Amino acid sequence: MNKNIRWFTVFILILSTHLLFGQKVVRYNLTVTDTIVNFSGKEKHAIAVNGQIPMPTLTFTEGDIAEIVVHNTLKESTSLHWHGLFLPNKYDGVPYLTQMPIEPNETFTYRFPIIQSGTHWYHSHSGLQEQIGMYGSLVLLKKKDDPTFRKGIDDLPEVPIILSEWTDIKPENVHRMLHNANDWAAIKKGTTQSYGEAIKAGHFKTKFGNEWKRMLAMDVSDVYYDKFLINGKNESQLSQFRVGDKVRLRISNGGASSYFWLNYAGGKMTVVANDGNDVEPVEVDRLIIGVSETYDVVVTIPEENTAYEFLVTAEDRTKSASIYLGNGKIESMPKMPKLKYFEGMKMMNDMMNMDGSMDDMGMEMSLQQMDMNIVMYPEITGMPEMKMDKMKKVKKSMDENMKMDDMKMDNIDHSNHSMSEKKDLVTLNYAMLKAPQPTTLPKDAPIRELRFELTGNMNRYVWSMDNKVLSETDKILIKKGENVRITLYNNSMMRHPMHLHGHDFRVLNGQGEFAPLKNVLDIMPMETDTIEFLANAEGDWFFHCHILYHMMAGMNRVFSYEKQAENPYLPNKKWAFKKLQAESNQLHFMVENDFATNGNDGQVMLQNTRWSFGTEWRLGYGDEHGYEAETHIGRYIGKNQWLMPFVGFDWRYRKQNGTIEKNLFGQTNTKDQRALLSLGAQYTLPMLITLQGEIYSDGNVRFQLMREDIPISPRLRWAFMVNTDTEYMTGFKYIVTRNLGISTHYDSDMGFGFGATLNY
Repeated sequence: MNKNIRWFTVFILILSTHLLFGQKVVRYNLTVTDTIVNFSGKEKHAIAVNGQIPMPTLTFTEGDIAEIVVHNTLKESTSLHWHGLFLPNKYDGVPYLTQMPIEPNETFTYRFPIIQSGTHWYHSHSGLQEQIGMYGSLVLLKKKDDPTFRKGIDDLPEVPIILSEWTDIKPENVHRMLHNANDWAAIKKGTTQSYGEAIKAGHFKTKFGNEWKRMLAMDVSDVYYDKFLINGKNESQLSQFRVGDKVRLRISNGGASSYFWLNYAGGKMTVVANDGNDVEPVEVDRLIIGVSETYDVVVTIPEENTAYEFLVTAEDRTKSASIYLGNGKIESMPKMPKLKYFEGMKMMNDMMNMDGSMDDMGMEMSLQQMDMNIVMYPEITGMPEMKMDKMKKVKKSMDENMKMDDMKMDNIDHSNHSMSEKKDLVTLNYAMLKAPQPTTLPKDAPIRELRFELTGNMNRYVWSMDNKVLSETDKILIKKGENVRITLYNNSMMRHPMHLHGHDFRVLNGQGEFAPLKNVLDIMPMETDTIEFLANAEGDWFFHCHILYHMMAGMNRVFSYEKQAENPYLPNKKWAFKKLQAESNQLHFMVENDFATNGNDGQVMLQNTRWSFGTEWRLGYGDEHGYEAETHIGRYIGKNQWLMPFVGFDWRYRKQNGTIEKNLFGQTNTKDQRALLSLGAQYTLPMLITLQGEIYSDGNVRFQLMREDIPISPRLRWAFMVNTDTEYMTGFKYIVTRNLGISTHYDSDMGFGFGATLNY
């Protein structure tokens, strides 16, 4: 009897365990390794997972338990973030925020329940690893008995697609070059917008106005890429599909910094989901997918024996990638024409104020409905002035129809907001997205209102929120059970795809209780958008721009739940958070040296978000020319960082046989030998000219005007310098390669010379 009771007890325990823990465990083993790839004709270092790029597609069904074991064989630490997933905070995969990094030769297991469905993706959240291979598709399937299962959509044949880009330049070097305002990428892309090009295009006034407002040349992307890829290939074909087939493309933008236009040669695309959430089907001719966004689109094979091009074009329209659906003759999509940069520059000049701020149009401009760069698009007919008039009409329409208190825009015909004169060309915008079920938040929950201004400095490549990078802020405390409402205003000249970890948010787009759910919001220049979410997942959650180089430059925040439980994978949270903050305030190095016939001159700089340490030198080939070195340590002040107070040290030697020189103020200077301390300031004037004022420990004062990079032609640069010590210089440099230029200049002290300039 006792034996029977014992076996019955065991049976009950087994049954209970099955009922409680009987969810299917789906396990993946992922091995991270260094590898060599050749996407552009050159062999370069990359990171592969299980020997492949992109990383393997991971598929789960809602209700599964995901168990993902990561084996790190790199010589550096790594991590994996599960983009868009609801999961315990300790498995979110942000080093120093939710876990310690996975160190070399270590293994870490991510284990969490799958409580949602949709198209998602995963990637490394360590350094710049995402740029060189660590990205992959993540598909969460609905259960067949899911009440939200949509026949004709959720049962279609499907293809996971992940978009990416490749550069032969090491991403660390890309990041450094961006901070140093290196324009090699613009040269490679043909987007330099020099004065010669401006004159040829009839836009000299536009170019002059641009620089008068202290703006660099306009661009829609920061980086030059050698290849764009779809599932790791520039071109591929899905020949299994036949006439009449409908195919669901699960598209993730796994690119580090590229937006992509999506077009299909077989006709219209039906958008059925966004960021892993269902939306009411909407037909469009094209859409732009922001960095880290996902879209599910349904396409049809309209004719037999034909393969239709699904064309993916980078926003800067330099290159594209294609996948062909069907079998037979190729039906190509017309390539998108080059952007008209000077037209876009002219419009931005009108919107930019002299203090570097953008015109805030408030909620009249939101949800991607008005692209202020629309005049750059050659496929849209009509004069720029017509477009501006149309924008004004749309603004008036929105003023008349939008009620600011409840964000209602139901009376607006959103389908016309593509700004296209071609009425049959429909471009997707956020106002067209509608959730199939109500998404309202609890009405009795307290509301926390937050507002962030997205700010940036293109000249020094500092990206911030409210003019502060992550290293200058603390965590933002929120309470579980609150409705958190965030208003975002983009006061910068670049788009920013803002991503919230661990939550979906409602986009207040005029759809009322059917506002769509997203976890990435692409917000364009001068645009204002409002999002809201229920704070229901305790932990520390990252909120950041998903352009990799913007994130690493400081455009981040952390939402932290009050009274949260301890994280076993993060034993020292305060120390770890300081490590995370340091990522947004890294030092960047630059050096340049001109080997000329009349001497050797150059500079070296080490800079972070606010501080700069730099030394300039001029070395002659004889005692009469001597040598000179000036060192400055300064801190940039203000949102635009036009002002930098500094302390300095000036060291000179030149054999002048006692010759006494006077500056413009009548102060004397032997110039023979000099070792002086100084106090001064540097300020960026209109036309990007640097004004420098300095007082030395001997009482002498010097003012100087200088600019080194005036673009005469795509590769030719003019430089000049003049100061109150009656010194002057002028010269030209022709850019040959990324690190080499041919130069000539005249220096009042050194005379005329020519040579080669090396830079890094």
